[in-house]
Amino acid sequence: MTKILLTRHGHVDGIRPARFRGRAELALTERGLAQADALARRIAANWKPVAVFTSPLQRCVLTGAKIAAACGIKGEVREGLGDIDYGAWQMRTHEEIKAEAPQAYRLWKTAPQRVRFPEGESLQDLVARTADVLRLVLERHAADTVVLVGHDSVNRAILLQLLDQPMSAYWRWAQSPCTLNEIDLEGIEVRIERINDTSHLDRA
Repeated sequence: MTKILLTRHGHVDGIRPARFRGRAELALTERGLAQADALARRIAANWKPVAVFTSPLQRCVLTGAKIAAACGIKGEVREGLGDIDYGAWQMRTHEEIKAEAPQAYRLWKTAPQRVRFPEGESLQDLVARTADVLRLVLERHAADTVVLVGHDSVNRAILLQLLDQPMSAYWRWAQSPCTLNEIDLEGIEVRIERINDTSHLDRA
């Protein structure tokens, strides 16, 4: 059985007010660093992962490094876990885009599977590259526990695949900073143990 601990990086500037952060390099805030420490402690205390795969963006690399250090292993970057490319929308606020391109913004919120960001990616692109990461994990770690450190968009795309949901269901799950999702996979069976669990952040 493969156990996937799917997590997200810690808090960064640009979450409130909401921005299309995407590929922008953003440092973890003090709050984000504390969240990553709390997540690392929880994972090390409850599981024995053999690998930590992270997005190439530094907010995920650092979060993953804290988890890896707590577990006595090394983190490894996977390009497929990189945040979605918002193209011309990157680092623009949601309010700005809603005012400037109301129809496109409404489509993203109601039918995300029909959107390609100007000069950027589509949800189909994101699903395809995260699927490659999932295949790698299942091929190499059929009997292991593995940590994936991604982004809000990346985690949603992975959950869509693991729960066998259409891309139109993209908005059904929240993915908070340093959240914890626990998924067990054995053959064709998928068992979800927890989704968006942030109980370890109560004191972070």
